[in-house]
Order: sequence, then C-alpha cells, then structure tokens
Amino acid sequence: MRILISAIGKKRSAPESALIDDYLKRMKPLGRALGIAGVSLVESEAPKGLTGDALIKREGELLLKAAPAGAPIIALDERGDNLSSESLASYLSDLRRQNVSDVAFLIGGADGHGPEIKDRAIKTISFGSATWPHMLVRVMLAEQLYRAMTILTGHPYHRA
Repeated sequence: MRILISAIGKKRSAPESALIDDYLKRMKPLGRALGIAGVSLVESEAPKGLTGDALIKREGELLLKAAPAGAPIIALDERGDNLSSESLASYLSDLRRQNVSDVAFLIGGADGHGPEIKDRAIKTISFGSATWPHMLVRVMLAEQLYRAMTILTGHPYHRA
C-alpha cells in the first residue's frame, strides 16, 4: 500500500517542511515492515483570483488529480470523525488487509471540501473542533500516520 497526502495551499515553509520530512523519513522502515511502500506529500495551489464555489471546485480538482486512480479518499475536515491514534492505526490496518494498493488523504483549502471530494471520500476525519492552520494539519497528519505505524509494529513511540 502507498499513502498519499494531498494538500491545498502554499508550499511548506522551513519549520513545517523539516517536521514533515522528518516524519516521512521515520516512516520508511516502519512502512517496509508493514508492507507500506511509501508515504508522500503533494502540495497544490489553486490559481489566484478564484473565489467561492469556483475556488472550492478547482481545489477539489487539484486534490483528486494528485490522488492515484481508484484510490480510496480520506478527507480531512473539522466536521469529520475525531479518531484516536489507535483507531487510525486500526483503520489503516483494515485497508491493508483489504489489499488496498493506494490511499489518499486530502487536506482542502480554507473554505473546505466541495461535493466532489465529499462524495468520493470513504471516510472524513478531524483533528478536533479547533481550526488548525493548513501547514500544521500536514504536520499533524504526518505525525499521526507515523504514530499509527508505530502502534501497528509495536514500536515504543506510542505509550498509551
């Protein structure tokens, strides 16, 4: 299985970039142990000048374009399910057992996801009811994916 994080917004700045790169690097050996071929991040920016529904639609097109064909979509949205780390690990394990070859986590823009994403998503998850900057959501998702892999491999990182 390959995992893609597709995000809308400006490219990462130095602090967030370093954190995400660190988690992506740390996931490689755990992923190999779990049969996860890799975790990658694709960042896209919608053209300037779009607003409202036109912006949301274009962002959705960019997110879906980055996703592998046929990959299950997991949308990040503040109205989604607030999963524990263990629940996310279990969910990823279930996808692996179902022989899912690719999965795409989509992080929308400031105005959220449009119907194209909402209709395609097999799951919508949230990092709580607080509003988070999109750069931090990327870091938080990378950390939670790393944590899920440590849970699944019995690594001591997660101490719940």
